[in-house]
This record gives sequence, structure tokens and C-alpha cells, in this order.
Amino acid sequence: MPDGVLHVGLTGGIATGKSYVTRRLAEAGLPTIDADRLAREAVAPGSAGLRAVVTRFGPGILTDGGALDRARLGALVFADAAARADLEGIIHPEVRQRIAAWHTQLAREGYRGPAIADIPLLFETGRAGDFDVVVVVACDPARQRARLMERDGLSAEAADQRIAAQWPIGDKVRAAHHVVMTDGTFADTDAQVDALIGRLRAHTVQG
Repeated sequence: MPDGVLHVGLTGGIATGKSYVTRRLAEAGLPTIDADRLAREAVAPGSAGLRAVVTRFGPGILTDGGALDRARLGALVFADAAARADLEGIIHPEVRQRIAAWHTQLAREGYRGPAIADIPLLFETGRAGDFDVVVVVACDPARQRARLMERDGLSAEAADQRIAAQWPIGDKVRAAHHVVMTDGTFADTDAQVDALIGRLRAHTVQG
């Protein structure tokens, strides 16, 4: 942490509550960045990323308006590991560069403290070593599956495909420096987030 910015990678399984935890951290005043948002920007209409996706997958993955049809592309890549790897090869380098630029900007502005990068595929892309601290947001796998089906209107088979595309949540928990469990109430999660903030700030002071 030579620049005074504690690089925190926040991850977990799909539908485990990462966005809620990230929002609570932001509300507490910690700078945050969302890799999913960066990934969407990387394939926005007119972008080089979208052109590369169309070259790989064909114009059928576009809407009538020329934007990426995320549902159609998602159904394709979650059923085909090679296709998913190709898509990640287009998007992830751009996301990684933008997060690095964000860290650099924070340091240039004189920020000292934890900076939270919400990266769903942190472990899967081999990026855990890029961060000083890794936080995993987790819940019981059965609860995760039910949440995903309800949130995205997915069948059990489609939900299982998406979960299987990521590391098992137990493996992520074991590889984490800190864990936030979201099986309980929002108040339970909030209490864990408050404790996490204290630990992250302590990391910064020790660093």
C-alpha cells in the first residue's frame, strides 16, 4: 500500500448481496467502483468492445436499436464455457485498466484509506493478488439459488448454470480476508458492514 490507498477487492457469489454491501460502504464514505458497471460501459453502443463482441458472436446478439441484448448473450455464454471465456477476454482487460486508473486517481487526489472495488469474478479471473484485502459477501447456497431465481426470473436450470460459472461460495469464503454473511436481516448485515469498516480502516493505519 505504498500510495496510502488500501486496495480492497469485494466479491462473492451471484445474488449473495454484494451490491447491498457495496452501497452501505459507499454510504459510510468509502470510495467504491463497480466492475459490472464498467463492463457494461465497455460494450456500450459505438464502443470498440461492442464491435469485438459482434465480431465474435454475430449481429444476432444486438437489439433492434443496436445495443447489446444481454439476455440473449447471457443465455449463450452461460451454456458454453468457451464462449464465456471469449467474452471475458474482450471485457475484462478494459475493466481491469479502468480500476487501475481509478486507484491512481484516488492517490493523486491525496485520498488515504480503503477503496472498494466490487468485482464479481475476482477469484475466477485470477485478480485476488492485485488487492491488499479481499472481502467476500456470502450466504447459504440454497438461499443464493432462490434469490437468483426470484431476482432475475430464472428457471432452476438457468440459475444453476450461472452459479456453476463461478467458484463455489465456500471456496471464496475460505480464500477471503474478511467475510460478510447475508443470511440474516438487513440489520444483521449492516452490523457486519460497520465492523468491516473498522477493520479496513485499521488495515490502512497498520499499512
